[in-house]
Amino acid sequence: MTEPIIEAEGLVRRFGKVEALAGLDLVAYGGQVTAVLGPNGAGKTTFVRSVATLIRPNAGSLRVAGIDVARHPERVRRVIGLAGQYAAVEPTMTGRENLRMVARLFGHSRRQAAANTDGVLDRLGLRDVADRQVKTYSGGLRRRLDLGASLVGAPRLLLLDEPTTGLDPRSRNGLWDSIRDLVALGTDVLLTTQYLDEADQLAGQVAIIDHGRVIADGTPAELKALAGQDMIEVHAHRSADLPSLARALGSIGSGPPRVDAGTNRVSVPVAGGRSAIASATQALGGLDAEVDDIGFRRPTLDEVFLTLTGAPARTPEGETGAALSPAAKENR
Repeated sequence: MTEPIIEAEGLVRRFGKVEALAGLDLVAYGGQVTAVLGPNGAGKTTFVRSVATLIRPNAGSLRVAGIDVARHPERVRRVIGLAGQYAAVEPTMTGRENLRMVARLFGHSRRQAAANTDGVLDRLGLRDVADRQVKTYSGGLRRRLDLGASLVGAPRLLLLDEPTTGLDPRSRNGLWDSIRDLVALGTDVLLTTQYLDEADQLAGQVAIIDHGRVIADGTPAELKALAGQDMIEVHAHRSADLPSLARALGSIGSGPPRVDAGTNRVSVPVAGGRSAIASATQALGGLDAEVDDIGFRRPTLDEVFLTLTGAPARTPEGETGAALSPAAKENR
Protein backbone atom coordinates (compact mmCIF):
# COMPACT_ATOMS: atom_id res chain seq x y z
CA MET A 1 0.00 0.00 0.00
CA THR A 2 1.25 3.51 -0.81
CA GLU A 3 1.99 6.17 1.78
CA PRO A 4 -0.95 8.22 3.09
CA ILE A 5 -1.51 11.54 1.35
CA ILE A 6 -4.11 12.67 3.93
CA GLU A 7 -4.28 11.63 7.59
CA ALA A 8 -7.20 13.02 9.59
CA GLU A 9 -7.83 12.00 13.19
CA GLY A 10 -10.66 13.24 15.40
CA LEU A 11 -11.34 16.35 13.30
CA VAL A 12 -13.91 18.71 14.85
CA ARG A 13 -15.15 21.91 13.26
CA ARG A 14 -17.99 23.99 14.66
CA PHE A 15 -19.83 26.92 13.12
CA GLY A 16 -21.66 28.41 16.08
CA LYS A 17 -23.86 25.64 17.43
CA VAL A 18 -23.53 23.54 14.27
CA GLU A 19 -20.89 20.80 14.37
CA ALA A 20 -19.91 20.28 10.74
CA LEU A 21 -17.14 17.80 11.58
CA ALA A 22 -17.73 15.64 14.64
CA GLY A 23 -14.55 13.64 15.20
CA LEU A 24 -13.83 12.66 11.60
CA ASP A 25 -11.17 9.99 11.02
CA LEU A 26 -9.85 9.28 7.52
CA VAL A 27 -6.63 8.04 5.95
CA ALA A 28 -6.45 8.59 2.17
CA TYR A 29 -3.68 6.81 0.28
CA GLY A 30 -1.70 8.14 -2.67
CA GLY A 31 -1.68 6.89 -6.23
CA GLN A 32 -5.44 7.05 -6.71
CA VAL A 33 -8.65 9.04 -6.51
CA THR A 34 -10.16 9.08 -3.04
CA ALA A 35 -13.87 9.96 -3.28
CA VAL A 36 -15.78 11.47 -0.37
CA LEU A 37 -19.54 10.93 -0.50
CA GLY A 38 -22.32 12.13 1.73
CA PRO A 39 -25.70 13.84 1.76
CA ASN A 40 -25.99 17.63 1.79
CA GLY A 41 -24.68 19.04 5.06
CA ALA A 42 -22.72 15.89 5.89
CA GLY A 43 -19.41 17.76 6.18
CA LYS A 44 -17.76 16.99 2.82
CA THR A 45 -16.95 20.56 1.83
CA THR A 46 -15.87 21.46 5.37
CA PHE A 47 -13.40 18.59 5.26
CA VAL A 48 -12.02 19.70 1.88
CA ARG A 49 -11.72 23.30 3.09
CA SER A 50 -9.80 22.03 6.11
CA VAL A 51 -7.40 20.08 3.90
CA ALA A 52 -7.01 23.19 1.72
CA THR A 53 -6.09 25.28 4.84
CA LEU A 54 -9.08 27.57 4.17
CA ILE A 55 -10.53 26.86 7.61
CA ARG A 56 -8.92 25.62 10.81
CA PRO A 57 -10.45 22.66 12.73
CA ASN A 58 -11.37 23.27 16.37
CA ALA A 59 -9.86 19.95 17.43
CA GLY A 60 -8.10 16.87 16.06
CA SER A 61 -5.07 16.46 13.82
CA LEU A 62 -4.72 16.73 10.05
CA ARG A 63 -1.66 15.98 7.92
CA VAL A 64 -1.26 16.37 4.15
CA ALA A 65 1.73 14.66 2.51
CA GLY A 66 3.11 14.28 6.02
CA ILE A 67 2.80 18.01 6.79
CA ASP A 68 0.86 19.19 9.84
CA VAL A 69 -1.86 21.49 8.44
CA ALA A 70 -2.29 23.49 11.67
CA ARG A 71 1.44 24.12 12.19
CA HIS A 72 2.58 24.59 8.60
CA PRO A 73 -0.35 25.69 6.40
CA GLU A 74 1.98 27.56 4.04
CA ARG A 75 3.88 24.33 3.31
CA VAL A 76 0.62 22.49 2.66
CA ARG A 77 -0.44 25.14 0.14
CA ARG A 78 2.68 24.43 -1.90
CA VAL A 79 1.67 20.78 -2.47
CA ILE A 80 -2.08 21.15 -3.18
CA GLY A 81 -4.31 22.45 -5.95
CA LEU A 82 -8.01 23.22 -5.56
CA ALA A 83 -10.80 23.24 -8.15
CA GLY A 84 -14.41 23.79 -7.11
CA GLN A 85 -17.86 23.54 -8.62
CA TYR A 86 -17.53 26.62 -10.81
CA ALA A 87 -14.83 27.61 -13.26
CA ALA A 88 -12.71 30.37 -11.67
CA VAL A 89 -11.16 31.77 -14.84
CA GLU A 90 -11.14 35.20 -16.50
CA PRO A 91 -13.45 35.06 -19.54
CA THR A 92 -11.87 37.97 -21.44
CA MET A 93 -8.41 36.34 -21.42
CA THR A 94 -7.34 33.37 -23.50
CA GLY A 95 -6.89 29.97 -21.96
CA ARG A 96 -3.12 30.27 -22.30
CA GLU A 97 -3.12 33.72 -20.64
CA ASN A 98 -5.19 32.40 -17.74
CA LEU A 99 -2.79 29.55 -17.06
CA ARG A 100 0.32 31.70 -17.37
CA MET A 101 -1.15 34.25 -14.97
CA VAL A 102 -1.88 31.57 -12.38
CA ALA A 103 1.60 30.09 -12.79
CA ARG A 104 3.14 33.51 -12.18
CA LEU A 105 0.99 33.89 -9.06
CA PHE A 106 2.52 30.60 -7.87
CA GLY A 107 5.88 32.36 -8.11
CA HIS A 108 7.22 30.75 -11.28
CA SER A 109 9.49 32.67 -13.64
CA ARG A 110 8.12 33.72 -17.02
CA ARG A 111 9.97 30.87 -18.70
CA GLN A 112 8.80 28.27 -16.18
CA ALA A 113 5.24 29.60 -16.30
CA ALA A 114 5.20 29.24 -20.10
CA ALA A 115 6.59 25.71 -19.90
CA ASN A 116 4.10 24.64 -17.21
CA THR A 117 1.26 26.17 -19.18
CA ASP A 118 2.20 24.27 -22.34
CA GLY A 119 2.42 21.03 -20.38
CA VAL A 120 -1.01 21.49 -18.80
CA LEU A 121 -2.62 22.43 -22.12
CA ASP A 122 -1.30 19.20 -23.62
CA ARG A 123 -2.35 17.03 -20.65
CA LEU A 124 -5.91 18.33 -20.71
CA GLY A 125 -6.35 18.43 -24.49
CA LEU A 126 -6.72 22.22 -24.60
CA ARG A 127 -3.94 23.05 -27.05
CA ASP A 128 -6.34 23.70 -29.95
CA VAL A 129 -8.38 26.28 -27.99
CA ALA A 130 -5.51 27.76 -25.96
CA ASP A 131 -5.47 31.09 -27.81
CA ARG A 132 -9.22 31.65 -27.84
CA GLN A 133 -10.89 33.90 -25.27
CA VAL A 134 -12.41 31.82 -22.49
CA LYS A 135 -15.82 33.46 -23.00
CA THR A 136 -16.05 31.42 -26.23
CA TYR A 137 -15.50 28.10 -24.39
CA SER A 138 -18.22 25.58 -23.66
CA GLY A 139 -18.98 24.72 -20.04
CA GLY A 140 -16.91 21.56 -20.29
CA LEU A 141 -13.90 23.41 -21.72
CA ARG A 142 -14.11 26.07 -19.02
CA ARG A 143 -14.16 23.37 -16.33
CA ARG A 144 -11.11 21.69 -17.86
CA LEU A 145 -9.33 25.04 -17.95
CA ASP A 146 -10.20 25.56 -14.29
CA LEU A 147 -8.72 22.14 -13.60
CA GLY A 148 -5.63 23.23 -15.51
CA ALA A 149 -5.33 26.37 -13.36
CA SER A 150 -5.16 24.16 -10.28
CA LEU A 151 -2.47 22.01 -11.92
CA VAL A 152 -0.17 24.66 -13.36
CA GLY A 153 1.61 24.90 -10.01
CA ALA A 154 2.40 21.15 -10.19
CA PRO A 155 0.53 20.07 -7.01
CA ARG A 156 1.04 16.67 -5.46
CA LEU A 157 -2.60 16.57 -4.27
CA LEU A 158 -5.53 17.93 -6.29
CA LEU A 159 -8.73 18.75 -4.40
CA LEU A 160 -11.88 18.52 -6.54
CA ASP A 161 -15.07 19.70 -4.85
CA GLU A 162 -17.99 18.45 -6.98
CA PRO A 163 -16.17 19.40 -10.21
CA THR A 164 -18.76 18.03 -12.66
CA THR A 165 -21.81 19.82 -11.22
CA GLY A 166 -23.90 21.18 -14.07
CA LEU A 167 -21.96 19.52 -16.88
CA ASP A 168 -23.63 17.57 -19.68
CA PRO A 169 -22.80 13.83 -19.94
CA ARG A 170 -20.20 14.28 -22.70
CA SER A 171 -18.37 17.00 -20.74
CA ARG A 172 -18.49 14.89 -17.59
CA ASN A 173 -16.96 11.92 -19.40
CA GLY A 174 -14.24 14.15 -20.82
CA LEU A 175 -13.39 15.50 -17.38
CA TRP A 176 -13.33 11.95 -16.00
CA ASP A 177 -10.76 11.01 -18.65
CA SER A 178 -8.65 14.02 -17.67
CA ILE A 179 -8.75 13.02 -14.01
CA ARG A 180 -7.71 9.45 -14.83
CA ASP A 181 -4.79 10.78 -16.87
CA LEU A 182 -3.68 13.00 -13.99
CA VAL A 183 -3.62 10.07 -11.57
CA ALA A 184 -1.69 7.95 -14.07
CA LEU A 185 0.91 10.72 -14.27
CA GLY A 186 1.34 10.87 -10.49
CA THR A 187 -1.19 13.40 -9.14
CA ASP A 188 -3.23 12.22 -6.15
CA VAL A 189 -6.88 13.34 -6.11
CA LEU A 190 -9.39 13.97 -3.34
CA LEU A 191 -12.85 14.16 -4.93
CA THR A 192 -16.11 15.14 -3.27
CA THR A 193 -19.21 14.22 -5.22
CA GLN A 194 -22.87 13.35 -4.82
CA TYR A 195 -22.89 11.38 -8.06
CA LEU A 196 -22.46 7.71 -7.17
CA ASP A 197 -21.50 6.69 -10.71
CA GLU A 198 -18.69 9.25 -10.62
CA ALA A 199 -17.18 7.69 -7.51
CA ASP A 200 -17.67 4.20 -8.94
CA GLN A 201 -15.93 5.14 -12.19
CA LEU A 202 -12.96 7.04 -10.76
CA ALA A 203 -12.20 6.11 -7.17
CA GLY A 204 -9.90 3.49 -5.75
CA GLN A 205 -11.02 4.46 -2.25
CA VAL A 206 -14.43 5.73 -1.17
CA ALA A 207 -15.31 7.30 2.18
CA ILE A 208 -18.93 8.00 3.11
CA ILE A 209 -19.45 10.90 5.53
CA ASP A 210 -22.63 11.53 7.50
CA HIS A 211 -23.15 14.01 10.33
CA GLY A 212 -19.48 14.94 10.29
CA ARG A 213 -18.06 11.43 10.64
CA VAL A 214 -16.80 8.74 8.28
CA ILE A 215 -19.32 5.93 8.54
CA ALA A 216 -17.84 3.65 5.85
CA ASP A 217 -14.50 3.50 4.06
CA GLY A 218 -13.08 1.08 1.49
CA THR A 219 -12.86 0.24 -2.18
CA PRO A 220 -16.08 0.50 -4.24
CA ALA A 221 -16.31 -3.32 -4.27
CA GLU A 222 -15.91 -3.51 -0.50
CA LEU A 223 -18.61 -0.92 0.08
CA LYS A 224 -21.00 -2.59 -2.34
CA ALA A 225 -20.70 -5.73 -0.27
CA LEU A 226 -22.23 -3.74 2.62
CA ALA A 227 -25.53 -3.62 0.74
CA GLY A 228 -25.48 -7.36 1.15
CA GLN A 229 -27.93 -8.46 -1.50
CA ASP A 230 -28.28 -8.85 -5.23
CA MET A 231 -31.10 -7.07 -7.00
CA ILE A 232 -33.78 -7.83 -9.57
CA GLU A 233 -34.68 -4.70 -11.52
CA VAL A 234 -37.71 -4.29 -13.78
CA HIS A 235 -38.30 -1.41 -16.19
CA ALA A 236 -42.00 -0.76 -16.72
CA HIS A 237 -43.31 0.57 -20.02
CA ARG A 238 -46.07 2.53 -18.24
CA SER A 239 -45.77 4.31 -14.90
CA ALA A 240 -49.30 3.17 -14.05
CA ASP A 241 -48.02 -0.41 -13.81
CA LEU A 242 -45.43 0.36 -11.12
CA PRO A 243 -47.68 -0.48 -8.10
CA SER A 244 -48.70 -3.91 -9.46
CA LEU A 245 -45.12 -4.72 -10.44
CA ALA A 246 -43.92 -3.74 -6.97
CA ARG A 247 -46.50 -6.01 -5.33
CA ALA A 248 -45.55 -8.94 -7.54
CA LEU A 249 -41.81 -8.51 -6.95
CA GLY A 250 -42.44 -8.11 -3.24
CA SER A 251 -43.63 -11.71 -3.16
CA ILE A 252 -40.25 -13.05 -4.31
CA GLY A 253 -37.89 -10.52 -2.72
CA SER A 254 -35.88 -10.89 0.46
CA GLY A 255 -36.78 -7.30 1.32
CA PRO A 256 -39.29 -4.64 0.32
CA PRO A 257 -39.23 -3.39 -3.29
CA ARG A 258 -38.05 0.11 -4.15
CA VAL A 259 -39.92 2.15 -6.76
CA ASP A 260 -38.21 4.85 -8.80
CA ALA A 261 -41.06 6.67 -10.52
CA GLY A 262 -38.64 8.96 -12.36
CA THR A 263 -37.21 6.08 -14.40
CA ASN A 264 -40.23 3.69 -14.28
CA ARG A 265 -38.14 1.08 -12.45
CA VAL A 266 -38.86 -1.30 -9.61
CA SER A 267 -36.02 -3.08 -7.84
CA VAL A 268 -36.09 -5.69 -5.11
CA PRO A 269 -33.32 -7.42 -3.14
CA VAL A 270 -33.16 -11.19 -3.73
CA ALA A 271 -31.38 -14.25 -2.46
CA GLY A 272 -30.28 -17.15 -4.64
CA GLY A 273 -28.28 -15.28 -7.26
CA ARG A 274 -29.27 -15.28 -10.92
CA SER A 275 -31.84 -18.04 -10.40
CA ALA A 276 -34.07 -15.33 -8.92
CA ILE A 277 -34.74 -14.07 -12.46
CA ALA A 278 -36.86 -17.16 -13.12
CA SER A 279 -38.87 -16.52 -9.97
CA ALA A 280 -39.38 -12.89 -10.90
CA THR A 281 -40.48 -13.77 -14.43
CA GLN A 282 -43.00 -16.24 -13.06
CA ALA A 283 -44.34 -13.71 -10.57
CA LEU A 284 -44.84 -11.13 -13.31
CA GLY A 285 -46.31 -13.57 -15.81
CA GLY A 286 -49.92 -13.20 -14.75
CA LEU A 287 -49.98 -9.41 -14.69
CA ASP A 288 -51.56 -7.18 -17.27
CA ALA A 289 -48.46 -4.99 -17.35
CA GLU A 290 -45.95 -4.13 -20.04
CA VAL A 291 -42.31 -4.69 -19.07
CA ASP A 292 -39.54 -3.24 -21.22
CA ASP A 293 -36.79 -5.26 -19.56
CA ILE A 294 -35.94 -7.30 -16.50
CA GLY A 295 -32.44 -7.83 -15.19
CA PHE A 296 -30.24 -9.12 -12.41
CA ARG A 297 -27.48 -6.95 -10.98
CA ARG A 298 -25.06 -6.77 -8.11
CA PRO A 299 -25.46 -4.05 -5.47
CA THR A 300 -24.46 -0.52 -6.47
CA LEU A 301 -23.05 2.36 -4.47
CA ASP A 302 -26.55 3.85 -4.56
CA GLU A 303 -27.81 1.01 -2.34
CA VAL A 304 -24.84 1.46 -0.02
CA PHE A 305 -25.46 5.21 0.20
CA LEU A 306 -29.16 4.75 0.94
CA THR A 307 -28.54 2.01 3.48
CA LEU A 308 -25.93 3.92 5.44
CA THR A 309 -27.13 7.53 5.25
CA GLY A 310 -30.87 7.35 4.64
CA ALA A 311 -30.47 9.99 1.93
CA PRO A 312 -31.06 9.61 -1.81
CA ALA A 313 -28.16 10.14 -4.17
CA ARG A 314 -28.18 12.81 -6.86
CA THR A 315 -28.25 11.98 -10.52
CA PRO A 316 -26.15 13.97 -13.02
CA GLU A 317 -29.26 15.98 -13.83
CA GLY A 318 -29.65 17.03 -10.19
CA GLU A 319 -32.64 14.78 -9.43
CA THR A 320 -32.77 12.40 -6.52
CA GLY A 321 -33.38 8.70 -6.41
CA ALA A 322 -36.02 6.79 -4.50
CA ALA A 323 -36.74 7.24 -0.82
CA LEU A 324 -35.13 5.02 1.78
CA SER A 325 -36.83 1.68 2.18
CA PRO A 326 -37.95 0.38 5.62
CA ALA A 327 -35.28 -2.30 5.42
CA ALA A 328 -32.60 0.30 4.85
CA LYS A 329 -33.86 2.32 7.83
CA GLU A 330 -33.58 -0.74 10.04
CA ASN A 331 -29.99 -1.26 8.86
CA ARG A 332 -28.86 2.22 9.81
